[in-house]
Amino acid sequence: MPAALINGRVLTESGVVEGKAVLVKDGLILDVIDAAQTPSDAKPRDLKGGLLVPGFIDTQVNGGGGVLFNDAPTVETIATIGAAHRRFGTTGFLPTLISDDLRVVDQAMRATEEAIAQGVPGVLGLHIEGPFLNPKRKGIHDAGKFRVIDDEALALLTSLKRGKTLVTLAPERTTPQIIRRLADAGVIVAAGHTNALYATMRQALEHGLTGFTHLFNAMSPLTSREPGAVGAALESPDAWCGIIVDGRHVDPVVLKIALRTRALDRFMLVTDAMPTVGLRDKRFNLQGRDIRVVDGVCVDDHGTLAGSDLDMIGAVRNAIDLLDLSLDDAVMMASHAPASFLGLGHGRGLIAPGYAADLCLLNDRLEVAATWIDGQEG
Repeated sequence: MPAALINGRVLTESGVVEGKAVLVKDGLILDVIDAAQTPSDAKPRDLKGGLLVPGFIDTQVNGGGGVLFNDAPTVETIATIGAAHRRFGTTGFLPTLISDDLRVVDQAMRATEEAIAQGVPGVLGLHIEGPFLNPKRKGIHDAGKFRVIDDEALALLTSLKRGKTLVTLAPERTTPQIIRRLADAGVIVAAGHTNALYATMRQALEHGLTGFTHLFNAMSPLTSREPGAVGAALESPDAWCGIIVDGRHVDPVVLKIALRTRALDRFMLVTDAMPTVGLRDKRFNLQGRDIRVVDGVCVDDHGTLAGSDLDMIGAVRNAIDLLDLSLDDAVMMASHAPASFLGLGHGRGLIAPGYAADLCLLNDRLEVAATWIDGQEG
């Protein structure tokens, strides 16, 4: 028996439509039909005039609900993070491990495999952000953990048996051949915490790099004589760029300019979220350093940015309010764009027949009223 989501406004590929029913069965969207044609045997779910949009996909989630993935890379931690972010519309995510020892990376990979095997809602894979980074652009990462990608690391990075593997690295700290080997093995490679010259970035893009982690932050800037990593990102028509839209990581004017350089569907909203998301207590410890939330961003005692206190529906609202984007475009950058980046764009991130029934119901204030993951409301 299918479920029928009725009496709502539905954001489809052609815009917001009314008078439709979304039929869901076995974790998939069966169809979007006129409400009057709803099958008599369908179980109705009254959306009470709310706005139904694709569920959000966050490719950079360090923590939430009071836990940090690095502190305990376990199935339980992943489940806690997922539950904390689901309240804010995230129905798919990559638990993200910041720079750590390979032993911890291995634990994170095995925990991710087990979480997917156990059916923890929303887990799509793993984001390994470092330790293959440049100390000159380390940000809050512990440079004492940094290392190069040798045969041992390469074997580990290509070992995930379930889900997607995203690796953020500094291209100048490895070789184009290593990037190609990672990409050929199915690893999604992104540049971040990098001081690479433009020529180095172009070479990396030609060898399989397809993304840029938190564009502008912790990367060589665009200057008059050296385009840097930012210039390479904005010039590339194909690579995806993650952006943190909290008004603090990047000035909104800078992001507005960036959005004009290339197709919007190659930008995706990310949170870079820390344990404080979903909590009133806005302090935590990161690898021995005290971090607190100040004016909405996480900083250490020296004022260094340490991730964010941002959630995905907040990022969507900010994209509308700060970047002057339409609701349709903001939601696309939170759903179908990241799905496409992960190679899942043909089955996730849209409300259309055959797509995963990962959905988010919003009220008139663009707050999350309900979510569905694989058709299960929670």
